[in-house]
Amino acid sequence: QVQLVESGGGLVQAGGSLRLACAASGRNFGSSPMGWFRQAPGKERDFVAAIRWNGGNTYYAGSVKGRFTISRDNAKNTVYLQMNSLKPEDAAVYYCAAPFTGSQNIPTRIYEYYYWGQGTQVTVSS
Repeated sequence: QVQLVESGGGLVQAGGSLRLACAASGRNFGSSPMGWFRQAPGKERDFVAAIRWNGGNTYYAGSVKGRFTISRDNAKNTVYLQMNSLKPEDAAVYYCAAPFTGSQNIPTRIYEYYYWGQGTQVTVSS
């Protein structure tokens, strides 16, 4: 059974940092891009960041570019999201995701992902 399990969420003051991790099990995602999305209450789930299978390329939503960094450790089957200079508007449930098959692409749309984690809550106080 494939599972993606996020961790690292919590409460942080504006301007602070958090590092999220997403550990995959049940399948090796070393040949797949991985992505992070987030969903705030009453809003749609939005793309945050994605990384190519080998970590060579990344892509970010404009709202987080320059503040967030996505990375991966294929040996650990884990993807990370370093979040710096957090703002209250970054508060959301953060989800990691993986496509059904490996790909050279860096998908950014929800429908391009098949496997999803349960999410981890990030709260940013002003």
